[in-house]
Amino acid sequence: MSPNSKGVEILSIGTELLLGNIINTNAKWLSEQLSQLGLNHFRQSTVGDNSDRIIKVVQEISRRSNLLITTGGLGSTPDDLTNEAIAKSFNVSLFERPHLWDEIKQKISNSNLQYDSSSLRKQCFFPKNAQIISNPRGTAPGMIWEPVKGFTILTFPGVPSEMKAMWEETAFEFIKTNFSEGYSFFSNTLKFAGIGESSVAEKINDLLNLKNPTVAPYANLGEVKLRITARAKNGVEAKSIIKPVKDKLKKEFSKFIFGEDYDTLPSVLIKELAKRNQTIVFAESCTGGLISSSLTSISGSSQVFKGSIVSYSNELKNSLLNISEDMLNKYGAVSEEVCEAMAINVKSRLGADWAIAISGIAGPLGGTIEKPVGLVHISISGPNNHITNIKKIFNSTRNRIEIQRLSVNECLNSIRLILLSNSK
Repeated sequence: MSPNSKGVEILSIGTELLLGNIINTNAKWLSEQLSQLGLNHFRQSTVGDNSDRIIKVVQEISRRSNLLITTGGLGSTPDDLTNEAIAKSFNVSLFERPHLWDEIKQKISNSNLQYDSSSLRKQCFFPKNAQIISNPRGTAPGMIWEPVKGFTILTFPGVPSEMKAMWEETAFEFIKTNFSEGYSFFSNTLKFAGIGESSVAEKINDLLNLKNPTVAPYANLGEVKLRITARAKNGVEAKSIIKPVKDKLKKEFSKFIFGEDYDTLPSVLIKELAKRNQTIVFAESCTGGLISSSLTSISGSSQVFKGSIVSYSNELKNSLLNISEDMLNKYGAVSEEVCEAMAINVKSRLGADWAIAISGIAGPLGGTIEKPVGLVHISISGPNNHITNIKKIFNSTRNRIEIQRLSVNECLNSIRLILLSNSK
């Protein structure tokens, strides 16, 4: 399939998908497979178990695409309508393949299961010139069929393990030989913190119109990703296509790019601290241990992370972190003064090179005019007792979990930037 061809579509069939009863993992997996083959995958559709709707969408796809991959609707129950509906889409009849019935009977006899022969037998009917995709893990075969010149359909059952086995044994090689032309898609993702998606997009407007590589921004909570994707015959060629764009982005956003691909803020922090042979501890209030959890979820965190004190109440701030009642009464738990004392005291008590303390109002209750929901104080205590104090007010429309997660990101990114500036 050349770069100028009409492309590939995925059609997922099943009312259970539309009702949200199951997650469509098949479409995600097939998308990844198509990327490996370098195919232009432009659209995914989902339709329920309704013959008229299946016919309509198949006919529409046949006019705009070269290759259609369907999942679901190949079983033996009355709502399994895929083969029949696809055949009707092109006004052709279905014919029984006797050898398939023999295979199905053999599989059933080996499993010692009771079965209704009339319902199972419907799985043996296909258009006359269709190539069968055998199903090594189930009873429902699929097919490869070209109903009209230039348009091919591959059908698979909805059971993920069956679909994957059939793809790997038959379909992958067929598509590679007939459609891929030896190209694959290779992606490199740059990850940003401390900057919004709109700010990134504004500065890279010219890059968003590139054809090869393509550049696409994605936003997660507290993080922006830029995926650079090249269509190439091998990894070396892809790297050479991606490199100029990647270098330009790194120059433009050097402060904001914290990693690539599988990097996370916790993994980057662990790497940076390990490089310096330094350790870190936390004193957490409003995040309730989430900063500690983010680090300990990464293998190798024990090299740098010594522990934390989660002091949610004023009583524990007093008894575990030695924050005086006078200070708590004068400034309040959510204040720069208390947060700074938390950072200094936890570093001293747990014996580390770095400490981060955080206290805030995650909501939805507890806010005042002076201290609204979303207010967070962060203090970072480093070597030589150098203190960095940060005050953030996250949008009060954020829910409690979002404010906590954004607070964790702010803590980790802030110390990343401090380490970065110290290394210069």
